[in-house]
Amino acid sequence: MQVLKTSIADVLILQPDVYEDARGCFWESYSRRSCSRLGIDADFVQDSTSFSRKGVLRGLHYQKGVHAQAKLVSAACGRILDAALDIRAGSPTFGQCVLAELTAANHRQMFIPTGFAHGFVVLSETALVCYKSSAFYAPESEGAVNALDEALAIDWPVAKDQILRSPKDAAAAGWEAYLQRPDFFYGA
Repeated sequence: MQVLKTSIADVLILQPDVYEDARGCFWESYSRRSCSRLGIDADFVQDSTSFSRKGVLRGLHYQKGVHAQAKLVSAACGRILDAALDIRAGSPTFGQCVLAELTAANHRQMFIPTGFAHGFVVLSETALVCYKSSAFYAPESEGAVNALDEALAIDWPVAKDQILRSPKDAAAAGWEAYLQRPDFFYGA
């Protein structure tokens, strides 16, 4: 497995070794031992899967406190642009975002540590997104930042009129509103 560094040291892109022959291909989608060697010691407790159509934008979601989640995200089918926004109070990269294209063809995964809001947009006709989480979902600890807020300057490669979001995601507070509520900061 190779590690591709990102602009935020704690967010990693994992490129597994893929073995191909006439039958198809094989790769290890998760190994605690391999991740531990890379410094990823998250204790994943839940696997989740979402199926979405082209233009669906999910996020940017996070959980706080004891329910904060590290995630390991991949696209089992299709193609997505995955995003991790640093919301760690006092972090030198606070407010910065890492973007990575994850596809069924490139087999890449993005490791997102606790203290980040996460989201993605679907670039293919459909996508099946799988992710491991280090904490169980807890609605009382969830939060969101509006992924389309211009203050974040995320270059989503889908026209705004083609983006589909849940009412909850569309109503999420923008970045400036988030900054006015330091109790929402991870680590605050």
